[in-house]
Amino acid sequence: MAESKIDAAREWIVEHKLRSVGCLWLSGIAGSIAYNWSQPGMKTSVRIIHARLHAQALTLAALAGAAVVEYYDHKSGAKSERYAKFLDSSPPRKD
Repeated sequence: MAESKIDAAREWIVEHKLRSVGCLWLSGIAGSIAYNWSQPGMKTSVRIIHARLHAQALTLAALAGAAVVEYYDHKSGAKSERYAKFLDSSPPRKD
């Protein structure tokens, strides 16, 4: 059962690459703000800048990961198999 959940999550991430990167960015900035607010002696502007920098680094890593997934999908042919199910190779019917 756990294997199917992992496979389902992986397929969702492959289908929604940019959405998953955006979610990762949002969670990264929220986590960084929460961590920076627990550190005493920092100005609010510095906390926000640090949170933005942490989230930006996390987003770049996620985009690199999405590029690797896209590369392997293209190389293995999995991407063409995914899109082939939407294309009907039979000629249109005239009713």
